[in-house]
Amino acid sequence: MFRKSIAAGGILGLGVVLGWLFQARMDGNFAFGFPQQRGGVTTTLAPVVPAPAGEMVVGLPPQLQLPEGFIPSTNDEAVHVAVYETVNRGVVNISTRAVRPEAFLMVAEIEGNGSGSIIDQQGHVLTNYHVIEGARDINVTLFNGESYAGELVGQDPDNDIAVLKISAPPEVLFPIAWGDSSNLRVGQHIIAIGNPFGLERTMSTGIISSLNRQITSKTRRQIRSIIQIDAALNQGNSGGPLLNARGELIGMNTAIATRSGDNAGIGFAIPVNTMSRVVPQLIATGRVARPTIGILQVFETEKGLLIVNMTPGGPAEQAGLQGSRVDRRRIRRGFGVFEQETVDHSQADLIVAIDGQKVERADDLLSVIETKKAGEQVMLTVLRGGRSIQLPVTLGSGE
Repeated sequence: MFRKSIAAGGILGLGVVLGWLFQARMDGNFAFGFPQQRGGVTTTLAPVVPAPAGEMVVGLPPQLQLPEGFIPSTNDEAVHVAVYETVNRGVVNISTRAVRPEAFLMVAEIEGNGSGSIIDQQGHVLTNYHVIEGARDINVTLFNGESYAGELVGQDPDNDIAVLKISAPPEVLFPIAWGDSSNLRVGQHIIAIGNPFGLERTMSTGIISSLNRQITSKTRRQIRSIIQIDAALNQGNSGGPLLNARGELIGMNTAIATRSGDNAGIGFAIPVNTMSRVVPQLIATGRVARPTIGILQVFETEKGLLIVNMTPGGPAEQAGLQGSRVDRRRIRRGFGVFEQETVDHSQADLIVAIDGQKVERADDLLSVIETKKAGEQVMLTVLRGGRSIQLPVTLGSGE
């Protein structure tokens, strides 16, 4: 039985959430739900004994420096202070103005606030798409209080990523070093810096609470490999950097799960490896050139994805995939002749896996495709006439 019809180029999310729900909000009135976790484990911890003043348990990485004359009491204190001293000048405050139509041909001006990271000395600033979405004016304020007009360079709404550019002199731009999110671990120490409620360059600390979460973007696409953290995030933190203990960017703070609209100890960040793939394309072309498989529409069924139609001459059709057949016939009614259209799904292929990974939703299929490049090959497992067959498809280039 068919559950719904979905266009492969613009997927509509369908989420079933069991149990209690948190309301998760991103700046800009973006919301989604999360199930409440039940149960827990009580653990007795040994008391923490501070190290004597000036005595370090572990040395700081060479890229981190403590302020002259400051003597930390503990190693954690040394790391926190050194990371902030090294990175805080690379965090910016982003304020926006937009207009919203009102009744009687009137418009209302809406102000927004978020955070961002300097990523190079050419003036490029990394932030969330939802921070600048629909903005008429974008203003970027640096650590020294100087403000510059922000120009939108490129945006990727599906991954909630945007890149701005400001015309600031290189000597006041302090890029944040990028790290690697492929080897993150639950329990790892993290640091967040941003502008909650407009309070510039506020730092909060915590740990990675979980990995590989999913949240829904404003385009209803699933953003995968999300980092869950317990560091305090509030409205205005969106777009700010998530850092490791070496002061390296490992993510971009994006959303919170909350009932009140403020911090509830559950935050989410886009991993830096996703941004490493997207940001260079945004700077170069202003958009993300995603590979395409040439399938325009599928039905989600209990057994897999039923192909409805494909791009004529596209990768899927060239690979020999079969879609639904449209039959048209003319019928006479009274004094008129009408064309009647019927769709025959009986010969359509049912996609059950891509590269060995089971697919249940159209988003499962696209998520694998987006990790590839145009010209690369994927292997589709399809059911045809009751038989399972494998068909290689060479991906094409698309928007």
